[in-house]
Amino acid sequence: MKEKISKLSEILHKKSPRYWEERSVDRANIQMLEKAEREDIRTVFKRSDDQHPHCVFCENGVSCRNCMMGPCRLSGKDPKMTGVCGASAHTMVARGFLRNVLGGASAHIDHARHAALILLDAAEGKVPYKIKDEAKLRSIAGKLAIDDAGKMNIKELAIRVCNIALDDLGKQKAGVMSWLKMHATKERIETWERLGVLPVGADMTITEGMHRSHMGVDADPVNISLGTIKAGIADGFGGMHMATDMQDVLFGTPSPKVIEASLGVIDKDSINIAVHGHVPILSEKIVEAADSLQDESRKTGAKGINVVGICCTGNELLMRQGVPIAGNELNSELAIVTGALDAMVVDVQCIYPAVVKVAESYHTKIITTSPIAKIPGAEHIEFIESRADEIAKKIVRIAMENYKNRDNSRVEIPDVKEKAIVGFSVESIIDVLKKINSEDPLKPLIDNIANGNIKGVVAIVGCNNPKVKHDFMHVKIAEELVKRNILVIATGCAAIAHAKAGLMSPQGYKKAGSKLQEVLKVLGKAAGMEALPPVLHFGSCVDNSRIGVLLKALAEKLNVPIHDLPVAASAPEATTEKALSIGTWAVSLGVTTHVNPVPRITGSSIMIKLLTEDIEGLLGGRIMIGDDPINVANMLEKHIEAKRKKLGLA
Repeated sequence: MKEKISKLSEILHKKSPRYWEERSVDRANIQMLEKAEREDIRTVFKRSDDQHPHCVFCENGVSCRNCMMGPCRLSGKDPKMTGVCGASAHTMVARGFLRNVLGGASAHIDHARHAALILLDAAEGKVPYKIKDEAKLRSIAGKLAIDDAGKMNIKELAIRVCNIALDDLGKQKAGVMSWLKMHATKERIETWERLGVLPVGADMTITEGMHRSHMGVDADPVNISLGTIKAGIADGFGGMHMATDMQDVLFGTPSPKVIEASLGVIDKDSINIAVHGHVPILSEKIVEAADSLQDESRKTGAKGINVVGICCTGNELLMRQGVPIAGNELNSELAIVTGALDAMVVDVQCIYPAVVKVAESYHTKIITTSPIAKIPGAEHIEFIESRADEIAKKIVRIAMENYKNRDNSRVEIPDVKEKAIVGFSVESIIDVLKKINSEDPLKPLIDNIANGNIKGVVAIVGCNNPKVKHDFMHVKIAEELVKRNILVIATGCAAIAHAKAGLMSPQGYKKAGSKLQEVLKVLGKAAGMEALPPVLHFGSCVDNSRIGVLLKALAEKLNVPIHDLPVAASAPEATTEKALSIGTWAVSLGVTTHVNPVPRITGSSIMIKLLTEDIEGLLGGRIMIGDDPINVANMLEKHIEAKRKKLGLA
């Protein structure tokens, strides 16, 4: 019997000669997947294969385990059938979607809280961090209308700003969150208030949403979905916007830099440390520690210490420090498979527990650092911010010591690297535009949208998902859009995909349509380079907030609501709950957003119609679905053309 099972497994996992090319468009990843296959290393791709076929009840969102009477599941064949409590398929789907968005929002809100507390501690002299962007702090204080802000020194002002931020997170009484008033348009606030989805406080919204979806509470799918919208808004302003603002003040607002991207940034002659996760509070110190220990590291026989980024921690470092990026989420295990990674230092979010199992086959040390993100088998070194410098050096020295354990006979690093121009922020773009029109910097951008040189703007954001060919949707949709003179802004793992594919390279502008090319050349000349790339790197997941800042500026300048702008968004390889909360926030702003794979809503005709059609009448934006990149590009272009027509543009 065991032999039959083994034979069946062999057949199921038999690889065609081009199998890995069917799973990824990243050349470096394909090479490492082939190496992993030879060395019998199980990766996320194999584990994904093992999960097929997926449970149709779970996939359609019609399974519920929110209480102990179940779990309940509904086939949809009998519309009279309900869960034990009487919950319909529509209720189950709505509750499940709400809980996904609450999970995503909680991750960003916790991130924002951490950043605010560190900035507060820095201002009070309790941690070894310094405020690097006083101008950003004073700008935030001005928007918060803090009394006597001009008379305060920078530390006093930081304390005041942080206390307002923390109050926003914990607010319990009716009133508009300060961060929401600062970053949302007047039209949106009025719309959200009319719909009853204006969050009071970020934490309260999460608590209320979990209560709402408890067994025996809200059973109305439409009313539940209003709670989902509220959670997305809380994420946008109490999570993403707040985290970005705090990190800019603490670590500096990004400005354009040229870096290298792909697994080829790992150096066979150096001590390689990968930082992976989402919060730069640790990784910034790892970079500082590595710089200070370069001379010491050479005593091991290595050329030096090479810090590389993975996922959004990598995005945070590359846009402020110019640190090279090894890859995105689906590159994380393959970075270890190179055999040359001496340590992977992780914090929170998107870190597969499997990295420990992969590392067991090599010499790589996996070091966890957060009290809420431990992995069995990893070495845990709690990152205590008051001892940040000491702990960062300890971690770097562990990697240095581990270098001697590397088996050079198993080292294989793909000879694949792409140069990328990264690190754009709204501030840096305004600085470029000021060189063209100092009195009215947004005018050149608006003029080029009006005359069709820039047909519109699409934000491509989000994760990688092994259910989707790695990086394929990110890259192909972007390539199609820029050819059609549609500018692309990218964040998160999507942005890393574009960097690896050359869409952010100094010569990347040549992939754009002729009209967009000319705009990129003019902007590039103003920025001191040949041209800007057709895909602009806007940062990490929380930095989707920068897109919100730009949308608000354009909407207020044109005196139109955001939902009338020729813009859209796409999360074409979505994975995490955060992706759904970001998408919900985008739709709440009025931005139509493509999501793939389809969220678990297909078990409810009411929820499908609500999210893909009816919600547009309430918010001005909706969810768009599609898994073919050409069709998706066509839909996004058609949407942008309709918005242009409504504005009276050709």
